[in-house]
Amino acid sequence: MALPNREGGRFNPRFNRQPEPEHRINDRIRVPQVRLVGDNVTVGVYPIDEAKRIARDQELDLVEISPNADPPVCKVIDYKKFLYEKKRKEKEMKAHAKQSEVKEIRFTPGTDDHDFDFKAKHAEKFLKDGNKVKAYVQFKGRAIMFKERGELVLLKFAERLAEVGQPEALPKLEGKRMLLMLTPKTGKKKKEATAE
Repeated sequence: MALPNREGGRFNPRFNRQPEPEHRINDRIRVPQVRLVGDNVTVGVYPIDEAKRIARDQELDLVEISPNADPPVCKVIDYKKFLYEKKRKEKEMKAHAKQSEVKEIRFTPGTDDHDFDFKAKHAEKFLKDGNKVKAYVQFKGRAIMFKERGELVLLKFAERLAEVGQPEALPKLEGKRMLLMLTPKTGKKKKEATAE
């Protein structure tokens, strides 16, 4: 039966449930026996009631950390502290996992050598930092007639950066742009780190 809520509508308990905890803890663990681990605990297989008693005696929680093991592995710990540590570790891992970006380098069919070298140096740094480089030649007006020049610029660019990056595919024309995507060569950073 639906109950009235404060706003005058109906309250349905099926849709207002609290989210399930990430792990089964204490009385939510319903198996006959568990493998117990934790500080100040003799590691071994215990009947569930005894495992719960051991956790209660230490004023801690019994947390199921590996439910698919046979028997399931449970740890005697402070659950709130366990969740805090887990979130902290995940946050640290996210901070260390650098997101790779796509950096754009723009050319024209008539890009001169000085400009080309300048842009190639920037692209080399981007690739060494682990980012992708999207190089493109922009054709304006009737310059589209010189698409071979654009292709040559991009192929020369890929050749120049061959040590640090590799093209995902051959240059392709999209509207008034000819594109070339370069990805960093794997293992480059590791080699540099070992050389230092």
